Amino acid sequence: MDNAIAMKNPGVVAEAGDGFGARLAALPAKSKFALGLGLAALVGVVLAMTLWSRDGDYKVLYANLSDKDGGAIIAQLSQMNVPYKHADGGAAILVPAAKVYDVRLKMAAAGLPKGSVAGFELMDSARFGQTQFQERLTFQRGLEGELTRSITALAAVQSARVHLALPNQNGFFREQQKPSASVLLTLHPGRTLDRSQIAGIVHLVSSSVPEMNPKAVSVLDQTGALLSSSEGNNGAGLDAQQLQYVNQIETGYSKRIFDLLEPVVGRENLRATVTADVDFSQIEATSEEFKPNQGKDASPTIRSQQTTEQSGGTAAQPSGIPGAASNQPPVPATAPITGAAQPLQAAQGAGATNNSRRDAVTNYEVDKTVRVTRNATGTVKRLNAAVVVNNRAVTDAKGKTTYVALTADEMEKLTALVQESIGFSKERGDSVKVINAPFKAETITKNDMPWWKQPEVIDMLRAGAVPAGLALVAMIVFFGLIRPALKALLAPPAPVPGANLNVVADDDILPAAPKALEPPRVTEQLQGARLLAKENPAAVASIVRGWVSGETV
Repeated sequence: MDNAIAMKNPGVVAEAGDGFGARLAALPAKSKFALGLGLAALVGVVLAMTLWSRDGDYKVLYANLSDKDGGAIIAQLSQMNVPYKHADGGAAILVPAAKVYDVRLKMAAAGLPKGSVAGFELMDSARFGQTQFQERLTFQRGLEGELTRSITALAAVQSARVHLALPNQNGFFREQQKPSASVLLTLHPGRTLDRSQIAGIVHLVSSSVPEMNPKAVSVLDQTGALLSSSEGNNGAGLDAQQLQYVNQIETGYSKRIFDLLEPVVGRENLRATVTADVDFSQIEATSEEFKPNQGKDASPTIRSQQTTEQSGGTAAQPSGIPGAASNQPPVPATAPITGAAQPLQAAQGAGATNNSRRDAVTNYEVDKTVRVTRNATGTVKRLNAAVVVNNRAVTDAKGKTTYVALTADEMEKLTALVQESIGFSKERGDSVKVINAPFKAETITKNDMPWWKQPEVIDMLRAGAVPAGLALVAMIVFFGLIRPALKALLAPPAPVPGANLNVVADDDILPAAPKALEPPRVTEQLQGARLLAKENPAAVASIVRGWVSGETV
C-alpha cells in the first residue's frame, strides 16, 4: 500500500543518503571546481615550502673556478642530472650537501676541473713518436707543476705560477747558458712572507733544477713587487722585507711607550708614534798595519840569518935590482941624517899579505795586522718619538669631572720615561717630544632610524618573506576555496516540507502513524507542517482526522 501511495504521490521525498561520496556527488559543479582547485594549490604551496627549505643543504663543490672550467663542470652536472647553484659571481658552484663527495669523485674521473696543476703525471701519457723537443717540453711542464704544488702548500700562498727557462745544453758551445726561474705568488688577503720564507722558496726552486744559481730565481707577488732582492739592488731602495723590518722596529718602540705610560695616564689618554731611520747599506773595509814589536821586554824575533866569510893571502915576492945585492938578507932601514942622497940598496924580497871578508845578514819579524770590517745591515741611525698626553681628569666632591693640564714636573718625568723606554742617545741625534693637549671627545650619534628600516630587521624580513608569503597563500586557498566546499559537503541536508509524512493522498486514504520527531529537527518539522497546512489544508485535515479516530491505513 505504501508503494501505491508513493506512486500516486510523487511529491513525497525520501531522505538523502548520508555517505561522503553521495554528498560530494550532490555538490554543485562550482563547488566541486573550487574544492579541486584549492586542493591543488595547497599541494603546490606545501611542495614549494619543502623545496625552499632544502636550499640550506647546498655546499660548495668547487671554488675559484675560471670561466672555462666552470662551463665544463656545469655541462657535466647537467648530464648527471645534479641540481646546482652559483655563488661569488659564478666563481663557486654549489650542489646538494649529500652529493658533494660523490660528484667530486665523478668529476675527477672525467678530468675536471682542468685548471688544476698537473705535475709529473704528464709523463705517463707520453705518445709514441714524439720528438725530443716535445719530451723536453713535457718534462719542463711537469717540473713547473710540481714546484707549483710545493709552493702552494705554504699557508700564506693562495696560488702560484712557476716559469722555468731551461736552455738546451750543447757540448759544442764553449759557454753554456745557465737556467733561470720566475715565481709569481698570489697571497691570501692580509698575509705576508718574511725573508726566511722567501729564501726558502728560492732555495726550493734552485735546488730542484740542476746548475741553477739561487741568484737566478725571481719571486714576485700579485702586486708586481719583487720579493727576492739580489745583492746588486741594495741601493735601489727599500724592498718589502726592509719596510716590514722598519715597521716592526717602530711598532716595538711604540709598544714600549704605551706599556710604560698607560698605567700612569690611563688607557685612552695617550697617543705615541716612533719614526726609525734604519741604515741598510753594507760596508766592507780591509786594512793592513805594520809595526815593530811592542813592549819593554819584547825581543826581536829573528826570521832568517845569513853569514858569509872570505879569507886569503899571497906569498913574499922578490923586489929590488936583480943581482948579487938582491940575494943578500935585508938590513934594517935607517933614517937619513942629512938630506944627502942615500946609496943604492940591494933588491929585497916583498913581504906576504893576508885578505879576509865577513858579511852577516839578519832578518827580523815585523808585526802585521789584517782587519776586515763589515758593517751590519739594519742598524738604527736615529729615532724620533712624538707623544701626546691628555689632560688629567679631576673629580670634585660633588662628583663633577673636569680636565686640567699636567704640570711641568709631570711632563718632565714623562719625557724621561719615554727617553729611557726607547734608549735615547744624544750622540746618535735622537729626539723625543712629549706634549700635553686635551683630547676631543667623540660624540656618539644615536641611531634614530626606525626599527623597520634597520639593516638587521630588513635582512630578517627578507629571509622570512618567502615562507610567510607561502603560508599566506596557503591560508587564502584554504579559507577561500577549500573551507566553503568542505562546509557545503559536511552540512546536514535541508529538511523537505512534509518529508516526515508517510503519505500525501486523497481524503479517503489514511496516513500511517507519524514517526517520532528527533529533538534537533522539531522546529524544522513544525515549519514544514505549517507550510503543508497552508498549501493543502484538506490533506492535513484528513490526516488529523485519522489520528483522532485511531484508524490506520
